[in-house]
Amino acid sequence: MHKDMKRNLTMLTDFYEITMGNGYLKQGIGERKAVFDMFFRTIPDGGGFAIAAGLEQLVEYFNNLKFTEEDIEYLRSKSQFSEEFLDYLKHFKFECDVWAVKEGTPVFPYEPIVVVRGPIIQAQFVETMVLLTINHQSLIATKSNRIVRAAEGRAVSEFGSRRAQSYDGAILGARAAYIGGCVGTACTITDREYGIPAVGTMAHSWVQAFDSEYDAFKKYAEIYPDRCVLLVDTYNTLKSGVPNAIRAFDEVLKPKGYRPLGVRIDSGDIAYLSKKTRVMLDEAGYNDVKIMASNSLDEYIIRDLLLQGAKVDSFGVGENLITSKSAPVFGGVYKLAAIEDSAGVMQPRIKVSESLEKITTPDFKSLYRIFSKESGQAVADYVTLHDETVDTTQPLIIFDPISTWKKRRITNFEVVPLLTPIFQQGKQVYQLPPLSEIRAYCDHQLSLLWDEVKRFEYPHKYYVDLSPALWQIRHQLLERNSYSD
Repeated sequence: MHKDMKRNLTMLTDFYEITMGNGYLKQGIGERKAVFDMFFRTIPDGGGFAIAAGLEQLVEYFNNLKFTEEDIEYLRSKSQFSEEFLDYLKHFKFECDVWAVKEGTPVFPYEPIVVVRGPIIQAQFVETMVLLTINHQSLIATKSNRIVRAAEGRAVSEFGSRRAQSYDGAILGARAAYIGGCVGTACTITDREYGIPAVGTMAHSWVQAFDSEYDAFKKYAEIYPDRCVLLVDTYNTLKSGVPNAIRAFDEVLKPKGYRPLGVRIDSGDIAYLSKKTRVMLDEAGYNDVKIMASNSLDEYIIRDLLLQGAKVDSFGVGENLITSKSAPVFGGVYKLAAIEDSAGVMQPRIKVSESLEKITTPDFKSLYRIFSKESGQAVADYVTLHDETVDTTQPLIIFDPISTWKKRRITNFEVVPLLTPIFQQGKQVYQLPPLSEIRAYCDHQLSLLWDEVKRFEYPHKYYVDLSPALWQIRHQLLERNSYSD
C-alpha cells in the first residue's frame, strides 16, 4: 500500500481484548502459547462456497503492530490496567506464528482459514483485525464472483464507491471485487494503489450541463475521441440518446478516423432498450460499438437480462456489489482451539453450545483439499491434527462430522495443504503475490470446483470432513463438557 495510506491500526480492537490481556498477565499466563482459529459458519447468499480475501492487509497490520505513547496514556487514563501491563504494551513485539489460506482460495464453513499461535495475550489481541480484515474482503470477493459468473463472460466493473460503507469499504472493496473477477473499478485511488484499471465515462450531470444532449455528446467526443463512451438515457434513450450518440459518432469521430467504444444505459427496461439500441447502432454501421448496462444490478437481474436476450456487452455494478447488499455480513469468528497447560503441553479446547452450529472444532489443526486424479476436480476438504499426514497410497474414508454414518471411500486422489505459513515467531515468511496473480489463482481454483457447487440456488454441499483422530478429540471433549445437573 502507498506510504500515505499506511495507518497504525493497533488500537482498532475490541476493548475486552485489552482487559483480557491485562488479566492474562496478572494471572501469570500471558506468555502461554495458545492457538486461535478464524472460520465462518454460513456462506453468504446461500451459495456453495466463499472466496478468501484480505490477507495482504492482515500482513500489513501484523507488521505494523506497536503501541504509541499516546496509546499507553489513553489506556492509563482508563484506570483499569496495571503498570506492568502498560509496560508490556510499551515494549510490545509481535511473536506469533500465523498460517492462512491464500487469497483467492474457495473456502467452506467450519474450516480454519487463518490460524494464529503464540502468547495468548498477543493471539487474543489481534482477534478484531483478523475478523474485520478477512470478513470484509471475503464477503465482497464472494459477492463479486457471483455477479461475474452471472454475466457469463461479459465484463463486470465495480461501480460502487459512493455507496460503500466508508472510504476503506470503497478502496478495499474494489480490491476484493477484482480478486473475485471484476475487470475494473470506478474507484480511482484503488487504481493508483493496486493497479486495478479505473473505468468510467460520464454522469447525467455532464449531459444536463450543456444546452442540448447532442452538444454534450459532441464535446465529450472531441475531448476523448479514442475512448468515447456516451451515456444515452438522460432524457429518452431511444428517441434522443442513441440518435444523438450516433450523430456525434458520425460528425466528430468518423471524420477523424476514430471508432467509438460504446454507449451506457443506466435506467429503464434494460433488456428492451438494449435490444433496440443494438439494432439502431448496427443499422448506423456501428456493430462494433459495445452496450454497457448499469443501474442497481445484481447477479439475479443480470441473469434474467441475459435470459431475456438483452444485448449487453458489459455491466457496471454498484451498491449491490460493494456492500453485498443481499447478505451484508460474512460472519467469520475467531475461537480458542488450544492452550498450553502449566507443563507446556498443548491442551485442546472446545466451545459447547445448544446451537449445533456454534460448537467449535478443538485443537491445533491443518487443512487439506482432496483432488481426484481422474477428473482433477476438488472432492472435499479434510481437517486434521496439525502433525497428521494423509496417506495417499491407501483409500481414504471420509465421513460427515455430524452425521457420522454418511461415509465415502476415496481412491486415486491427491491432497494439497491449504494453510500456508505467513509468520514465524512474528517474522513474515510469506511473499505477498501481485494482485493480478491472486486474481488468476482465484479463477483457476474456481475451475477446480464442480459446477454443481457453483449453482446460485440449492448448490451441492461441498464436504468439510474431520480426520478420525480429530473427530475423536472433539467427541471426547463434547462428552466431557455436555452434561446436565
